[in-house]
Amino acid sequence: MKINTKYHGEMEIEDKAIIQFKEGIPSFEDEKQFVIIPLDEDSPFLILQSLTTPSLGFVIISPFDYFTDYTVDLSESTIQKLKIKSEDQVAIYTILTVQEPFENTTTNLSGPIVINVKDQLGKQIILNNEKYTTKHHIIKTPTAISKEGK
Repeated sequence: MKINTKYHGEMEIEDKAIIQFKEGIPSFEDEKQFVIIPLDEDSPFLILQSLTTPSLGFVIISPFDYFTDYTVDLSESTIQKLKIKSEDQVAIYTILTVQEPFENTTTNLSGPIVINVKDQLGKQIILNNEKYTTKHHIIKTPTAISKEGK
């Protein structure tokens, strides 16, 4: 299937790569189908690209690559909605807010994207953990560290 994307123009994807977000994503409830595309071949950044709105592509990361103590506890409701049977079916991503200069870029640790990679079902959840906010710097500079109160 051919799709138009925000960062890569027109490209071909396989139907099995489509992730269903039955409830959409908060503020984008009508967006139900996405695909994950690497930003560049050697980049840790990925794009969560909408299939219906070419201009809607979220830059995402695996938060565990940047925050080794990050934890996500899934509610029973989320486990059921995403039909999760085992931990190896789960991928967790967080959405970046890309800033200039890039060292000011942050990620939303309080609202991770949870994907059942076996059944291609996704959902953005909100964590009830005061430790996480919507703005955690991914590049640790002295200024970023002081802004996060560390």
